[in-house]
Order: sequence, then C-alpha cells, then structure tokens
Amino acid sequence: MAEVKLSARLQLINQMVTRHYDHIWDCCCDHGLLGTALLQRRAGHVIHFVDIVESLMAEVEHKLTQRFPPPDHNWQVHCLDVACLPLAAKEQSQLVIIAGIGGDLMVELVQKIVAAYPEHNLEFLLCPVYHTYKVRVSLQALGLGLVDERLLQDNQQYYEMIHVSRYSSEPVSVTGTHMWQLDRPEHQSYLQRTLKHYQRIQQGGRRDVSNIITAYQTLLSA
Repeated sequence: MAEVKLSARLQLINQMVTRHYDHIWDCCCDHGLLGTALLQRRAGHVIHFVDIVESLMAEVEHKLTQRFPPPDHNWQVHCLDVACLPLAAKEQSQLVIIAGIGGDLMVELVQKIVAAYPEHNLEFLLCPVYHTYKVRVSLQALGLGLVDERLLQDNQQYYEMIHVSRYSSEPVSVTGTHMWQLDRPEHQSYLQRTLKHYQRIQQGGRRDVSNIITAYQTLLSA
C-alpha cells in the first residue's frame, strides 16, 4: 500500500507520535492525511478523524472505506466540534492532535476538553498557526507537562509542535526549551522575527508585552 504524501509539517507531527495509543484523535483533520498515515502504521488501536465540516468528513469516510475497510482497520469519523470530543474510558491512553488552527481557538478547545475530562489519561500534540506564546501560557495554567517539542520551517512559515501530557513533570516553557537549535540560521531567524513582532506591539503602546520580550531575549544570551 502506497504511503500517504504528507507536508513537512504533517510528517513531523506523525514522527512525534512515538508510542502506541488506545485512541488517537486527529482533530481539525481537513482531508484526513495525518490520520491516514497514523492508521496505515497502526499507531493507535482506534484512529479518530474529527472535523466540523460535513462535506469534508463525508469525503474522508468514503476514502477510508475504500482504502481501509473494516474490520481489518479500526477507525471512526466524527463530524462535530472538537470541544465536544466523545473520549473513551479514562483508563485508556488517548492522544488528541490539534493542528492548523490559530492559537486563540486552540486554547479554547484544549481548555474545554481538559475541563470535560478531569480524570482522563490525556495527551495533546499541538501545532498552532499563531499565538504560540499564549498557547504555552495556557498549557502551564492547565498543569500539563512537556513531553516533546519541535520547531519547523515549512514554505516560509514556522511551526512549533508541542506535545504535552497530564502526567509529565517537566514544565512547559513559555518560549520553548528543547526545540531551539540556535546554531541553525532558520531558528535564529524565527527567534528574531518573534522578538520583532512583540517589540512592535510594545511600541504601539496598546499592550505591555515587556515580559514576553524579556523572555525571548533571554534565549539569545543562553
């Protein structure tokens, strides 16, 4: 069976799923490419495809039925709001992947899922499009610990991938720790671009982000 062609961003997210889960939820899955790759390599006992767009989910379900007919493959398609995930029993290991949306919406979704399932063995693998600092602050507030993090440049866009768990004791840094390789030009470029973004906000005078600027400047002297 031919492998699914993934963008560099989705390839890296796929690679960051390094263990087997009872349930993997590919949220905001668009055409279901990431979930299909996870299904193909049987990264989870059940792979769930989740998006609120009905036409997309109908297309995904049709393709999955043709390519991975049950009962040989275990997958489910859900057309619903990600905030309303019907998670399995709390004893089962579950990874919720949310990618391709803005940080503000991502924070809202993660907060609602965590609140709805306070005792579940939950992990999240997140890749926000913007507002990553806000996402990281929110993860801290929710008491989620870091499992892994990566930084990727793909088609002139930078992405932070953040894998967190309820049971990791390593704090989530607001600026990132392990993902940085500051000897690489693209990492330096991303850091400088991020600093300039917050410096412009500070100069605009509508919001005090001096603490954010200081936090990123600290990385330069590390």
